[in-house]
Amino acid sequence: MILDGHIHIDNGPEDREDFARRLREAGVDGGILLSPAPACFAGAIHTASPQERLEKALFWCEAGPNLYPFYWIDPTETDALEQVDLAVGKGVAGFKVICSTHDPGDPRALWTYQAIAEAGRPILFHSGILWDGKPSSPHNRPANFEALLDVKGLRFALAHISWPWTDECIAVYGKFQAAIRHCDDLDVEMFIDTTPGTPPIYRRDALTRLFTVGYDVSRNVMFGSDNHANAYNTAYARSWIERDRTIFAEIGIEVATINNVFGENVKRFLKI
Repeated sequence: MILDGHIHIDNGPEDREDFARRLREAGVDGGILLSPAPACFAGAIHTASPQERLEKALFWCEAGPNLYPFYWIDPTETDALEQVDLAVGKGVAGFKVICSTHDPGDPRALWTYQAIAEAGRPILFHSGILWDGKPSSPHNRPANFEALLDVKGLRFALAHISWPWTDECIAVYGKFQAAIRHCDDLDVEMFIDTTPGTPPIYRRDALTRLFTVGYDVSRNVMFGSDNHANAYNTAYARSWIERDRTIFAEIGIEVATINNVFGENVKRFLKI
């Protein structure tokens, strides 16, 4: 099974049958669908209400099995906790956050993350350079996410292997693993989303470092394409799947780990 852990929902055609067909052609069995962006995100496709954005994600996930809606939330909004309750009540599988205007450890955001963790939902964070037309990338350096050590019960993923700070992302993952080993009461789990991010010329180096650094990553790395439900690019998805499989074969990654990356770890992230 291949699950695409990073699919955006944009404005545009809303043909769920076409989306399902494109997934099949790409050899993809499902994945995580991210609701449209909140108003704070530069370049947001629209500024619809939380209810409307949530309904978009739920609508698209009716295209077939193994599709899981994530609600994109601004954790610093004054009604963020109410939005968490709304989304959880509607049955979202998780939340999406891009720290475009604040650091991950902003106290307002930490309250929201704690509410999400207590609801048993994971958070998929953007991490790495951010194409939003403003100097916001420093918010998304992977080391800034060390603040999440204080959010009890949180499951979270850093997307894009934090490119271009991939080494820093790997180090932060190592820190979270070490912290869990040394602190009996620590209950935080970090995943790494390999969604590009990384241009092809950097891909082999980043994946080689990630899988050979010596940390136990076999159950905490997951594949994503950064594709779009409205016009899922079959050729693009297949090219990344094939590229990654070639790299994994060349560096000797076990078949069980490869299967985890392409499907089982998304299910672990969602606690399915």
